[in-house]
Amino acid sequence: MASKGRFYRWGVITRQVVINHRGRWGVFGLAMLLLTQIAPAPARLIPEPPKTVQTQHPITCVHTRLDGEVTDLAIHRTLQMVREMGAPTIVELFLWAYLEPTEGGYDWHHADRAVEMAQQQGIKIIARIGFVPTWARPKPEIQRTSLNYLSPDYFDEYARFIGVFAARYRGKIDHIIPWNEPNLSFEWGYQGVSVESYVELLRQVYTAAKAANPEVSILGGALAPTLERSPNALDDLEYLRQMYAAGAAPYFDGLAVHTYGFTLPALDAPAPDRLNFRRFELLWEVMRDNGDGDKPVYITESSWNDHPRWIHAVKPGQRVKYTLEALDYAEQNWHTVRKLCFWYFRSPTLHHTYQDYFAFVTVEFRPRPIYDEVRAWAQGQ
Repeated sequence: MASKGRFYRWGVITRQVVINHRGRWGVFGLAMLLLTQIAPAPARLIPEPPKTVQTQHPITCVHTRLDGEVTDLAIHRTLQMVREMGAPTIVELFLWAYLEPTEGGYDWHHADRAVEMAQQQGIKIIARIGFVPTWARPKPEIQRTSLNYLSPDYFDEYARFIGVFAARYRGKIDHIIPWNEPNLSFEWGYQGVSVESYVELLRQVYTAAKAANPEVSILGGALAPTLERSPNALDDLEYLRQMYAAGAAPYFDGLAVHTYGFTLPALDAPAPDRLNFRRFELLWEVMRDNGDGDKPVYITESSWNDHPRWIHAVKPGQRVKYTLEALDYAEQNWHTVRKLCFWYFRSPTLHHTYQDYFAFVTVEFRPRPIYDEVRAWAQGQ
């Protein structure tokens, strides 16, 4: 039989006591009900003095995944471990869709906290900005689109947002990557790959960002390493050539590069029909052919994967060896490369795929062998 007077809300006990049909709740029942509403206090951060990154090799950099963190404690712990590893720079994704969920309506809370805590740890941020909000995409009943879909009609809105972002974080974030891997149809919102459209987007972004913050550096490219030439993808070397042919050179201050080792050693020689770590040297050749050979380069994604069954993975010992060789080689031979950033440091949750084996640190903040070895290298041990 239903109880009389059952009025209660989660976390709040109303003045009317819940009484069952036998009337036996009494003091004990009320006490138990109150206990169910008690939750432990959330962990709090204790203010610390500003830190500095101790490193012998400032080229060291990692791609973090702070955009998915929900607690300040997790953001702080991640950045603390990055600092302790000896990496003075991170690449971090900032989601336009979250930061401007309604046109002209901003929510900076999460981004502000991440930027503030990175500064406190002495870490610089290279900001990658992507994901299109609902209001800047076609209505679902007209056209179904992904978060990567950006119509040319909204290039000006994306550029405007980057201008707002560059102004807000002036003096705190000095490098911005507009878009990611535009040579892949997936990353271009399943539109056909279009170099001309990307260069136009880059032009509008560059103009807006420099007007808002003349000190900010815009990093173009961020191309996926691929040999494909189809409606779904375009070879990164050919894409870069076409970028220069379309007049992109004045609209990026540095080139963002993605270069993965896959199953090959770090020192494996580059070739146009080969995907390996040193493929960057072929991109650099394209830059030199276009009079841009001294422009700064930021390798914003690179890595080896040590999944036990993925076809493109290597053994954990090989991963360590190839990673350290890559750092040494880049530092000694690629004078225009400012940072070598590894994908990725830590994910807030497990993917339950090979992606988990790119991580330097587990979800539970346990360092993997690659973390310890890179830390020893960065600190000159």
